[in-house]
Amino acid sequence: QEKRIHRAERERLENRRLTSPVKTWFRRLQAAVEAGDAERADAEHRELVSRIDKAVKRRALHPNNGARKKARAAQIRAQL
Repeated sequence: QEKRIHRAERERLENRRLTSPVKTWFRRLQAAVEAGDAERADAEHRELVSRIDKAVKRRALHPNNGARKKARAAQIRAQL
């Protein structure tokens, strides 16, 4: 059981490493859209989608959750 506890902690940290930046990039995308900077918003959107895809590929995010986040990012990007 102790081994399982250690392994679960390692896996939790790995998932955090992959999912936490997604929230940061959402904030950066929102800031770029609010500033009206289309070029920066495009770059932020591309990076955000890339981060989401990587997290889904590593199973840190469920595929449906990743798809929902990408759709939300596209909606934010379309506000510009």
